[in-house]
Amino acid sequence: MTSLVDLWRYPVKSMMGERLDRVALTEHGVLGDRGWAPRDEVRGGIRGAKKIGGLMRLAARYVEEPNDDRPFPDAMIDLGDGTSVRTDAADVHSRVSAALDHPVTLFPIRPADDLDHYRRGPGDTDDIIEELRNVFGREGDEPLPDISKLPPVIFEYESPPGTYFDALPLLIMTRQSLASIDADARRFRPNLIVDAPESDDPFPENLWVGQTLEIGDAQIRVDTECPRCVMITRPFADLPEDRSVLRRVVRDANQNLGVYATVTRPGTVRVGDEVRVL
Repeated sequence: MTSLVDLWRYPVKSMMGERLDRVALTEHGVLGDRGWAPRDEVRGGIRGAKKIGGLMRLAARYVEEPNDDRPFPDAMIDLGDGTSVRTDAADVHSRVSAALDHPVTLFPIRPADDLDHYRRGPGDTDDIIEELRNVFGREGDEPLPDISKLPPVIFEYESPPGTYFDALPLLIMTRQSLASIDADARRFRPNLIVDAPESDDPFPENLWVGQTLEIGDAQIRVDTECPRCVMITRPFADLPEDRSVLRRVVRDANQNLGVYATVTRPGTVRVGDEVRVL
């Protein structure tokens, strides 16, 4: 039986998150996911660990469970040195900046019409190919991934306005794909991990693109593969920097690992739920 074996929510963009037994899936994905994000006060723009790698050394959890009235409550941030700070603390920005050794300001989700808030900050270089190679961590003899299937809005904005997602609301992976490249799931920041033991494909989730999945009360449309970037090589928690992970993804998985998806019928999902392809 194909089943849901792991659930994750990430209160702050690019920080480590919370492992859960059950979650509500809404039209915006996991309720409360990526409710906060740092703004880069040097280069401008909302940023993730593609540019500020130290974010992945921090972790966040909500101080109360998100609900329909307050989908993005305050979070407690573990600063990586045994101390922590709440997002509503007066000194949160200075303490997170000190932990990152880079000045940032934390923002909760802003309205979708606040376009300047979501607009991309300048790159590290005016050469777009060099910038993409840096972001995706590609070496000289490796091709850039095909990003034409991602929402066009993300080429102008750091995330679809009104969200802090990289592209789409949900990221799904399978145990089989993780085993195929021999890597720790935490590097890839999935929302849902599925076990598909009956599949002979090393990357079963790729077969679901264009299909609808039913999990618990929810239905999910699988939209496209997820092209992988330099983030999966970053050191955090007990994991060291490891650029070989990205080399294996490029070589063995056609540069993609996991799939992006959209919730088409909101509902509750639980670890252990059967995953049905409709």
